[in-house]
Amino acid sequence: MSTVLVTGATGGLGAALARDLAGRGWTVIVHGRDAERARRLADELGPPATAVVADLAALDDVRALAAEVKAATPALDVLVNNAGVFLFDDLSGREALERHLAVNLFGTYGVIQAFLPALIASGGAIVNNVSIAALAPIPVTPAYSLSKAAAFSLTQSLRMLLAGQGVRVHAVLTGPVDTDMVRDLDIPKASAQSVAHGIFDGVGNGEEDIFPDPLSATLADGWHAGPAKALERQNAALLQPQPVAS
Repeated sequence: MSTVLVTGATGGLGAALARDLAGRGWTVIVHGRDAERARRLADELGPPATAVVADLAALDDVRALAAEVKAATPALDVLVNNAGVFLFDDLSGREALERHLAVNLFGTYGVIQAFLPALIASGGAIVNNVSIAALAPIPVTPAYSLSKAAAFSLTQSLRMLLAGQGVRVHAVLTGPVDTDMVRDLDIPKASAQSVAHGIFDGVGNGEEDIFPDPLSATLADGWHAGPAKALERQNAALLQPQPVAS
């Protein structure tokens, strides 16, 4: 049975991901900042699901989380970085930008580094939820968009750097999902359950960049066949061993 850690799993898309994976027979480790909500979801999923608590913007918390998971399970097969913040702003001050970067970029980076030895050992996968805001900014929350663009670049960079160590790295480019995070935005939204299912269908199909909902899916063909993706592949080839001249 495969083991997965889902960060930010106590509500919205994170909870839907945890439920979808438990339904596929995975052992799910539910992460959240609220201990009671994390325990309730783990209890709902039933054994062998477990709950863990950490502030992913705090490095000491992340290190303690990695030690706790290592002590509780012999292996980690997939890390899902779903935790994030979404605040309205207009870039008129640094506070919102710094908060978004602390969680959406540096939190994601810190969790990956903490669990990377386990993922290398298992030949596992990293799944980063980066949003289509990484491709085009949302005007009511440009700081969020900036942080997601940075997280997408982190994902692409790690994909190149970790390929030789047997770790797969997936980017999830979600459109609007019907969760509390975007409740106040008057736009069409996909259900969290359908998006969660689409994400892990994409992981199972080996898709590097996953567009799991109707809106994001309209971008998929253009992205996969476009010059930016071609340049990513070209740059990745620079890390491949070059033939030795005889």
